[in-house]
Amino acid sequence: MPPIINVQSVSKTYGTAPLFKNVSLTVSEGARIGLIGPNGSGKSTLLQILYGAVKPDTGEIAVRKRARLSHIAQASTFTPGETVRHVIESAINRTAIPVEMRQSRMAEILGRAGFKDLDAEATTLSGGWQKRLAIVEGLVQEPDILLLDEPTNHLDLAGIEWLETLLKMAPFASIVVSHDRYLLENFATEIVELNRIYTDGLLHVDGNYSNFLQAKEDYLHAQGKRQESLENRVHTELEWLRRGAKARTRKSKARIDKAFEIMAESADLNERSQTATAGIEFAATDRRTKQLIELEGVGYSIGGRTLFQDLDFTVKAGMRIGIVGPNGSGKTTLLRLIEGEIQPTSGSIRRADQLKLVHFDQGREIDSTLTLRRALAPDSDSVVYQDRVIHVAAWASRFLFDPDDLNQPVARLSGGERARVLIAQLMLRQADVLLLDEPTNDLDIPTLEVLEDSLQDYRGALVLVTHDRYMMDRISNVVLGLDGFGDVARLADYSQWTEWQRAQALKRAPNVVTDTRSPRPAAEVVSSPVTAKKKMSYKDAREHASVESRLADAEDQLRIKQAALEDPAIMSDALRLQAAIAALEQAQKDVELLYGRWAELEEKR
Repeated sequence: MPPIINVQSVSKTYGTAPLFKNVSLTVSEGARIGLIGPNGSGKSTLLQILYGAVKPDTGEIAVRKRARLSHIAQASTFTPGETVRHVIESAINRTAIPVEMRQSRMAEILGRAGFKDLDAEATTLSGGWQKRLAIVEGLVQEPDILLLDEPTNHLDLAGIEWLETLLKMAPFASIVVSHDRYLLENFATEIVELNRIYTDGLLHVDGNYSNFLQAKEDYLHAQGKRQESLENRVHTELEWLRRGAKARTRKSKARIDKAFEIMAESADLNERSQTATAGIEFAATDRRTKQLIELEGVGYSIGGRTLFQDLDFTVKAGMRIGIVGPNGSGKTTLLRLIEGEIQPTSGSIRRADQLKLVHFDQGREIDSTLTLRRALAPDSDSVVYQDRVIHVAAWASRFLFDPDDLNQPVARLSGGERARVLIAQLMLRQADVLLLDEPTNDLDIPTLEVLEDSLQDYRGALVLVTHDRYMMDRISNVVLGLDGFGDVARLADYSQWTEWQRAQALKRAPNVVTDTRSPRPAAEVVSSPVTAKKKMSYKDAREHASVESRLADAEDQLRIKQAALEDPAIMSDALRLQAAIAALEQAQKDVELLYGRWAELEEKR
């Protein structure tokens, strides 16, 4: 079967700056492609070109006849007044799905995604649930390729696991722009990096993110060797030219031409190899106090709902604390309590005298009327960083901004650029405690790695809320897990939190069977109390002929119910978990009854 999309030598330029040049890519049936690259490399634009929303400057794109594509943009937008039901019905009505199957198809996908109130207004949903709704809107159209642009930015950890499972099990192909390294590791069968350092403008590697990292290292090593060889040849040819080579003969003219080709290739390779990374380094104070913040019996309730209670915890110098929990469990609220912006409804919080806290807010509020110059240096054309005066142009360059852009308004900056501005502002403030609320949104992987290195070197205390599982595991040395129902646990890492969350969900569900994953073997099944007849009737004979196929179907259903119980989205939802356990128990009973009936019929036969 031909590929779904075949991209040949596509280029795109905005203004005078080329995003990418001569990019070629093939998307085949069932491909799971992770698309990565530095901020500004053109990842989102390439997705829009594949979808047909943007035209390339040059090149060709061949899309297989009748192929269906769904595109989920970074920002999920819905019309005010639109309900969840209306969004999905509108999407499914644009498909070729038979009318009589549309309602069941819609109910199935929305149920798997965790939506319960289909009449809720879409614009009132949290950012994570709006993202889920946008993904479901794309799914109901039964695409051949699903194009996802930074889908994890607003999803909580349960939502990311739901998406990861969905992509791994999906029959369709997918291209996902993401900086979530665990997602790339777990779902991708191909990784494509858009980056000017590559000769072809991209590096395409079969395999997951680990395979890609090894291939990239090999490529850059080979490129370094090539660069060294070219520089040596350039040096030799320059020496020859300086000795007064004349172009009177055909042979010497050819050598002169070749020398200029080598110099041009070397210059191009040098120019492409020059990559910049953000210079991120947070400044801690010289405070000697060990115990910075003490939380004793802290609880917080809102709207009659308890987010957490009886929290006893001490923030000490050098601690790197990760806070995890589903959307709405109180992670941001806990940061605001630590900062002192709000007060607990029970318990007390004591802070060390003259404690300096710096808070990175996920809302990323920057005055959009400011220029980049004033956002980076509010009072003059220089900043004071670690007792050094730095000109704003040099400070901007440290965060990958061109000095020519200093007079552009902040309103024109991308999400990743806004994040870098906020980090630049925070770095100018000394802190005993850093409070970081979702700092990874919109940052590319190279900037994430620099940020992680800086946080590991930071000498103060750190409290981190993030959905980036890789960052959580790399940075935090203690994890506070919130279950969203009032309980809090102190844990070692993210994987321990998932186990605790599973246990919490099972604890909340009434009448839980002891082992929901191990149905009773056939040898242990108790026969039905129905009294067996001595002879098999015609009706019994017909039933006996079909009982084995019915048993096979029942066991298939049992396996499906067992698999459903392991779905992270179900495990984190008490109501759905209770329903899943009840369905599993019923499936077990159905199998047992069929085995009992089969034993009776065998005895009659």
